[in-house]
Amino acid sequence: MKAMILAAGYGTRMRPLTDHCPKPLLEVGGKPLIVHHLERLAAAGMRDIVINVSYRAEQIIEALGDGRDHGVTITWSREASPLETGGGIRQALPMLGDAPFLLVNGDVWCDLDPARLPPSLGSDLARLVVVDNPPHHPGGDFHLTADGRVRESPEPRWTYAGIAQIDPALVADHPAGAFALAPLLRQAIAEDRIAGYHHPGHWVDVGTPERLAELDRLLQD
Repeated sequence: MKAMILAAGYGTRMRPLTDHCPKPLLEVGGKPLIVHHLERLAAAGMRDIVINVSYRAEQIIEALGDGRDHGVTITWSREASPLETGGGIRQALPMLGDAPFLLVNGDVWCDLDPARLPPSLGSDLARLVVVDNPPHHPGGDFHLTADGRVRESPEPRWTYAGIAQIDPALVADHPAGAFALAPLLRQAIAEDRIAGYHHPGHWVDVGTPERLAELDRLLQD
């Protein structure tokens, strides 16, 4: 299975740290955030990685090159301006192929071993990884049934981890350009075509300088 890391955003919530450094290159635990993803994917045997870039793209490309230093092969999907999650995936489909792939938001940190995820989606369009709700998002995002189906309700609801297995068909028919992935996921949930996987381990949405600092302390201990 190939993987795609989303790394094209402006990192607005992380300013001023991202004024001169793209968010994926912010260091945590002694290495850039995106390198943690590359190393975890490589350890799981996932070597073919697509990364979309836009804001300060050349800095990211120069830092990671073709990926060989991290045990992977990187293909770059350049966006003149960020295409949002759905649009970024849609543009990268020629690089990803027709088979399901692993999608990873570049601004999260998670100790999930991707090899633990079921290898097949069957007739589903996606499998979302969900985690326990963090203090800053107590209401969660989605309900997970006993048989692993994702629903919008009822409670309890888990938080979407920003990690998912995606069938390219989820976005393939959408017109190219900037668009969000969430509405397509919600439509597929309504059609009962989204599975879920609860990861009980550690996860951080590295969305603010404070959370970046907290994660850095955790990884340095």
